[in-house]
Amino acid sequence: MSVSNWFETFNQNLRMSKETTDNISYRYKRITKQLNKDYYSSESDIYHSLYVGSYGRGTDIVVSDIDMIFQLPYSEYVKYNSYSGNGQSALLQAVKKSIEKTYKSHMKADGQVIVISFTDGIVYELVPAFINKDDSYTFADTNNGGSWKTTNPKPEIAEMTSKNKLWNKNLKRLCRMARAWKYKWDVPMGGLLIDTLAYNFMANCEYKDKSYLYYDFISRDFFKYLSEQNKEQSYWLSPGARQYVWRKGTFEYKAKQCYNLALEAIEKEKDYPNTAKSKWREIYGTKFPS
Repeated sequence: MSVSNWFETFNQNLRMSKETTDNISYRYKRITKQLNKDYYSSESDIYHSLYVGSYGRGTDIVVSDIDMIFQLPYSEYVKYNSYSGNGQSALLQAVKKSIEKTYKSHMKADGQVIVISFTDGIVYELVPAFINKDDSYTFADTNNGGSWKTTNPKPEIAEMTSKNKLWNKNLKRLCRMARAWKYKWDVPMGGLLIDTLAYNFMANCEYKDKSYLYYDFISRDFFKYLSEQNKEQSYWLSPGARQYVWRKGTFEYKAKQCYNLALEAIEKEKDYPNTAKSKWREIYGTKFPS
């Protein structure tokens, strides 16, 4: 197997199975249909819902939390905003009761989301929200007596998708590989920060339109890029929406360690391919072919 084959196989190994994605879609549609029935007198299982988060951006590799937004009618905002105390909590409870008509799974309304937990470990985090004129969303935050917050996931999803197409699908693949590294090395980075830094790196990467043959160089240069981030920097701006993406911890040292491992792997690729693969597995984990 060549370096190209190694990384192509690795990326295939990181993708969720069709059975898994079909299962995610089935539950998503059932939740959507029940909410549409109660809030719009509609039988639609697709209208008013949107996948967001890592799954919505197409960069996730592990099925854990599936983030989704359901757009409620504006009249519901008027109703709950007029409450004298924490209408946001009442809103989340009402949406939770609607979903319970379809799913009796373990559920709770927690802060800003309704958490729907299934026995296979998949957890849906649903945010009931109201669409704004600029296509952002207003959502309920039940903490500290209740308030309204805004989020703007659509431009992030659109920008990641657009640049992924422009850059030969290399952006989302890098995001997934970076997640494999995160899980292997226990790196304190959220999904949106990984995607943001991968996006910023790839914008200036000389190999951004290349094939799998260059993924060793892309990996090497990405770890170098991560290792050189300013440790004092507390936030970055997300692609498209330019929302604050906060640092969770220090990742620069682990990135530097893996930059050095990548240098060793690349040096061994031609004459000692098994040693090279073991170095890549040390970086990325067991999904990388042995």
